Amino acid sequence: MTPELIFYVILGIITFNFVFETCLDYLNFTRFDAGLPSEAKDLYNESDYQKSQQYKKDKFKFGLVQSIFSFILILVFLGLDGFKIVNDLATRLTNNDIGISLIFFGILFISSELLNIPFSYYFIFNIEERYGFNTSTKVLFWKDKLKSLALSIVMGGVILFLILLFFNQVGVDFWWYTWILIAFISIMLNMFYARLIVPIFNTQSPLEAGELRNKIEAYASKMNFNLKKIFIIDGSKRSKKANAYFSGFGHEKRITLFDTLVNDLEDEEIVAVLAHEVGHYKKHHIIINLLVFLLTIGLTLWLLSLFVSEPLLAQALGVKEASFHIGLVTFSFLYAPISLFTGTLTNVVSRKFEYQADDFAKTTYSAQYLIQALKKLSKESLSNLTPHPTYVFFHYSHPPLAKRIQNLENNL
Repeated sequence: MTPELIFYVILGIITFNFVFETCLDYLNFTRFDAGLPSEAKDLYNESDYQKSQQYKKDKFKFGLVQSIFSFILILVFLGLDGFKIVNDLATRLTNNDIGISLIFFGILFISSELLNIPFSYYFIFNIEERYGFNTSTKVLFWKDKLKSLALSIVMGGVILFLILLFFNQVGVDFWWYTWILIAFISIMLNMFYARLIVPIFNTQSPLEAGELRNKIEAYASKMNFNLKKIFIIDGSKRSKKANAYFSGFGHEKRITLFDTLVNDLEDEEIVAVLAHEVGHYKKHHIIINLLVFLLTIGLTLWLLSLFVSEPLLAQALGVKEASFHIGLVTFSFLYAPISLFTGTLTNVVSRKFEYQADDFAKTTYSAQYLIQALKKLSKESLSNLTPHPTYVFFHYSHPPLAKRIQNLENNL
């Protein structure tokens, strides 16, 4: 195999991914004018449903423009030996191998962030604003961007430095040490994300004593589920869309409710949503997902260790000498088909878990209240009620609303 052949394989993979994803998006687009499924007939009047469909069309057009821009940009970048140019710049700034890699990825990361800002800004302050979702301000937008950038540089820089240090010390066996490092970070984030990361962006406050808290605690007690940490997060300062999530293990276990969720749903519907989240915990989905993630990361790192030092990978991107950062970039392109497979498989499993959590909520609390909650949340977020089955198969981590309602009603 020659560097030229690897280069054309990379171009082929990038092109295939673009065409494949565009075709999936178009298939989904063809369903945007479909009528309401029978399970959601009571959800919209005609004008509101037309608004919902137009929202999806506008997001499709926006996504298409963004993906075409990204596709052309990476082709031009590769055609102009962009990775070689960035590598040469990094080597002129320092002769330290770790320093070169850090500068190389730093340039790529910051450039990518700057290029994505206009798209993010337009989406929030045009599309989301037009449909009444955006509650953020321009000041908050820029604060979020700066905080995210700083957090990514600090955390990503430290993690990358340690990985590079492992590689410099033990060579191709670095993947073992990196796997252990990522496993440790993943567990710590699962444990302490709500305590350490969330406060940087949001304010969390304990759910006040009252009828809602009493109902939640009564359900948790019935399930023998030790749940004392119930928090409200100020999601409404950025968007009107609602959410809730479960995080942590042991003493760090907590349920976080968006204030928009509390405002949009009745108490019984909120408890039904939490029953679904408790179902994930009781069915060990959180642990299983973490283990699957770590196994996937382990496989990826092992494969990377086999090729990262291969000179042909560096030469394929126009760089004469092999290096960790160039090998990693080339590998990331070549790994894309495997990533598509593992991502699709993960979504298949995730949808199965969602059905199981729904069934748990049905048997331990109420199918009807969960159905009502799902309908309200779908309506408030203008979610797609008629997605194309092929698009669902590859991209949906949750079953479509109609399928979830069918499952709940069939088991009433």
